[in-house]
Amino acid sequence: MLGALIDAGIDIAQIQAGVDSLGLPTCHLVAGTVSKCGFRATKVNVQYEPEHVHRHLHHITEMIDNSQLTENQKDLAKRIFTKLGEAEAKVHGCSIEKVHFHEVGAVDSIADIVGSAIGWDLLDVDHVECSPIPTGNGTVKIAHGTVSIPAPATAELLANIPLAQSDIAAELTTPTGAAIVATLVNKFGGVPAMQIKTVALGAGDRDLENQPNVLRLLIGETENDAKSPDDQTCDEVWILETNIDDMTGEAIGHCCGLLQQAGVLDVYTTAIQMKKNRPGVTLTTLCHSDSVATVERIMFEQTTTLGIRKWIAQRHILQRQSHTVKTPWGPLLGKLATLPSGDQRFSPEYESAREISDREGISLQRVLTAAITAYLDSLNTE
Repeated sequence: MLGALIDAGIDIAQIQAGVDSLGLPTCHLVAGTVSKCGFRATKVNVQYEPEHVHRHLHHITEMIDNSQLTENQKDLAKRIFTKLGEAEAKVHGCSIEKVHFHEVGAVDSIADIVGSAIGWDLLDVDHVECSPIPTGNGTVKIAHGTVSIPAPATAELLANIPLAQSDIAAELTTPTGAAIVATLVNKFGGVPAMQIKTVALGAGDRDLENQPNVLRLLIGETENDAKSPDDQTCDEVWILETNIDDMTGEAIGHCCGLLQQAGVLDVYTTAIQMKKNRPGVTLTTLCHSDSVATVERIMFEQTTTLGIRKWIAQRHILQRQSHTVKTPWGPLLGKLATLPSGDQRFSPEYESAREISDREGISLQRVLTAAITAYLDSLNTE
């Protein structure tokens, strides 16, 4: 992280000055250019005298409070350490006040976290997005012995954050990195719509066989149409789909019902022609990142599929709000959407219209038409 920030143009002398003001034993940040799998990157080494000190959270926060960091830098550094402390406390079943920072309480880790807080403050960006996090796999040796990757504290810190599958037998994300990401990042997903101004790479110590051990930092400006002022918002959704040609319509309908109950954004089927001239369907589901695992489980358990395709998609959403119109048979609920032009469009809610149709013994279409007419009439009387 420090390497990427310095590669992006942050002055290492300013970071060094902030770290020096913490009152730690002699600690020097040394930056240099290295090659990782053929890619140039900046590597920062923290040079310090070894010590045998186990610090608690209050020791570190006092150190930060008494430093010469700006208020924003102090706040960010303390929030990162507090996230670490909360994760460690949960893992060890103790209060946050009693947590001993082992590796993270060492001089180099303190310099990493405080230096990153200084660097991000100096970078002065408005919004931070990050790809799903690769943790690696296998085991790692920590102060408490050998544990599976991700390490316990790392796993706690990455709760509710999307992870990326990785077959690299190494610890790709440490508790320090996880805490920085969990504190900094506003949104996880693919690269947003933006104009890239700076590409920076920070290198880690380890040389990996199958990929460069680097953190890539893309800095830029979002496109003007990524979010319009008052009419649209932009978000990201996951699309999961699979092709099926050996299930009954009833079974597919049952699966769709379970997906809807799970709270997906949308689920639908598309008729397709599969191999050997068999008619089939594509089952497609849209959901947010925190529902992906649930959607996959339902699709695997309730269909005959052997594989599910998935990817992240960006979407623009019109601003909408609940709206009620008065019909001859009583109030009817609907949604009022604001178009890019500023005009508004009313859509009756099906369930509300169906309830009136059943109660009054009239056709659904008559109710829907009356609802639209009532909305248009209300515009003429304003």
